[in-house]
Amino acid sequence: MQSSPSNTVTSPLAFSSDVSVEILQQLAAQQKTRKRWLLVQPVSTTSMMVDSGTVSMPLNLIMVATMVGKLFDVTFIDERLGDKVPEDLSGFDVIAVTSRTLNASKAYRIGDAALLQGKIVILGGVHPTMLYDEAAQHCSSVVYGEIESIWTELATDVLNGKMQRVYRAKELKPMSAMQHPDFSYALSSRSAKKYSSRIPILATKGCPVGCNFCTTPTIYGKNYRYRELDLVLDEMRYHQKRLDKENINLSFMDDNISFRPQYFMTLLEEMAKLGVHWNANISMNFLDKPEVAELAGRSGCDLLSIGFESLNPETLKSVHKGSNRLGNYETVVSNLHKNGIAIQGYFMFGFDGDTEESFQLTYDFIMKNRIEFPVFSLVTPFPGTPYFEEMKPRIRHFDWDKYDTYHYMFEPEKIKGEKLLENFVKLQQEVYKGRAILQRMKGKPMNWVWLANYAMNRFTSKLSTKNYY
Repeated sequence: MQSSPSNTVTSPLAFSSDVSVEILQQLAAQQKTRKRWLLVQPVSTTSMMVDSGTVSMPLNLIMVATMVGKLFDVTFIDERLGDKVPEDLSGFDVIAVTSRTLNASKAYRIGDAALLQGKIVILGGVHPTMLYDEAAQHCSSVVYGEIESIWTELATDVLNGKMQRVYRAKELKPMSAMQHPDFSYALSSRSAKKYSSRIPILATKGCPVGCNFCTTPTIYGKNYRYRELDLVLDEMRYHQKRLDKENINLSFMDDNISFRPQYFMTLLEEMAKLGVHWNANISMNFLDKPEVAELAGRSGCDLLSIGFESLNPETLKSVHKGSNRLGNYETVVSNLHKNGIAIQGYFMFGFDGDTEESFQLTYDFIMKNRIEFPVFSLVTPFPGTPYFEEMKPRIRHFDWDKYDTYHYMFEPEKIKGEKLLENFVKLQQEVYKGRAILQRMKGKPMNWVWLANYAMNRFTSKLSTKNYY
């Protein structure tokens, strides 16, 4: 990681949120006209089914819009829907763009164009946080980590027209300060029908686990923060009322929602009374307990996304994936299936310990355990992580457009690059053959998971190793 530049603003959080809000409102009221913000969710340029078809509503940017809208006028653009960033930006004072690594180049182009037109340009999100020195070349200011924890300083400087290079909080705010997201910013788009019907929701932030390939501890901290249960449940009821139905579909955006078992179990007990359906990313560290899976099913869970990552114990150890115990894999799967919960299983290839046998072991595990929606990726060392620094001398290129977990980054020690990709393509095609889908999905409810499988059948049938270079 780069050292923090000397002109970074750190937030002391020395005054209460009520006082800071009042001061900001007074400062905004003194402006002759309200400043106008353009918030942009950029599209990625990868060809590997990213940002195509139905996309999820960008909860983080919606939360930013909600906060910004208290003081400024907001225009919200999501390029994944087909919305376009105007070439003429004269109607805006501030251009704010969120970015992951795979769309960083697009974010930079937007930033460069806005700077040329004399605008205040703010870049935030995962990639600008992990490589803030690089991002700072394409904007007025970089938001390091979450914007909520530096909002008072940032908003004050925007109102005064004097920006700092990097805004980085000294400490992160508790989630009790998180405002109720206003989804109208995203839903006002004429193309909003392209959004998934699953409503994103957030209950916790941070992850103390520390997998060496993960960006979460840098973005949201290693301390585990969570919202009061009443706030989470109130948000669910808000969406039920907004949509005028009880059985809404929620998707938790948390990185590790089950890290505090008591909090998680209490939340599920309350959700069981609401009649909602939900899915989430989840660590498997206590899913081997039958009572957890039973409560999850009773509370409306229809799918859990689990990072199995590898069937190789040495690989799991090398990436500090301590929550994964191979001996528990089949128990976890069985517990979830007994309670009607489907599994989106993530499997990574390209580790130094991988061999051709790794692919066969994974295929056998998926088919034996009837994993409903397997997702395969190539190991990608993301910039700013310990794994990136470790692997940097071996990385084949630094073309951020290809950092989508579907491109070949480096050659593993035990399997040559072309052989790795041949097996990677073959595994996907075998798992998503028609008969394999029927074998895995037989007796399962006819829902979107079936549709996803057949979409993958069409997609994988056309794959070749050339797609991954």
